Amino acid sequence: MIETFAALLLAHALADFVLQSRWMVANKRRPAALALHGLVVLVTAAAALGRIDAWEVAVLTAAHVVIDAVKAHLPRGLARFLGDQAAHLATLIAAAVLVPDLWAGGLWARLDWAPGAMALAAGLILATRAGGFAVEFLMAPLAVEDLPRGLTGGGMLIGMLERGLIFLLVMVGQPAAIGFLIAAKSVLRFEVSSRDQRAGEYVIVGTLASFGWALATAYATLALAERLPAVGLLPASR
Repeated sequence: MIETFAALLLAHALADFVLQSRWMVANKRRPAALALHGLVVLVTAAAALGRIDAWEVAVLTAAHVVIDAVKAHLPRGLARFLGDQAAHLATLIAAAVLVPDLWAGGLWARLDWAPGAMALAAGLILATRAGGFAVEFLMAPLAVEDLPRGLTGGGMLIGMLERGLIFLLVMVGQPAAIGFLIAAKSVLRFEVSSRDQRAGEYVIVGTLASFGWALATAYATLALAERLPAVGLLPASR
């Protein structure tokens, strides 16, 4: 069962946060965009499981499309994003519980390390890419209009890198090193924070949200990986 969930989680992370284009997101109310995204969901799930003969994958895809269709008619924001992802996660768990042998019947079932690797890959995507959307939605109502401008897309890239580093540090059993990352970012942002209290608070809230998301995702991934065959990349003491 847990192997099936790991495979479906990676498929979901890829379909929603790697392979879903901006056009799909912007046109989710249009049947063509929704159908194309559904096709991506179907293909990634089949590929992750290593099988195309399971009708349950089609049912899971249909559920994904229905959830997205409902989401498209709700106001944008953090609540919609979290609710959407929670609904998708619930369908993945339901599929793994109701059809636990989906993984066992696939091409990759003989690869003992594959489910653990899939869990780690899914966790990294959710920490970096999904975390970026979550932080963006959280910070949107707090936006400071006269905040000094930096490189185009620089803030997004910094956020992805810091969440990725936090994820990796937790995975290798070195969470204490995250303190140095916090200190380094505090030093680099000190000038902006000291000149404008609003900008300083904006940076602090965004940083704490980004770090918190990365930590939560990393430890959730670690808990999942511990229930799967060892990949060989994590510390033996985990």
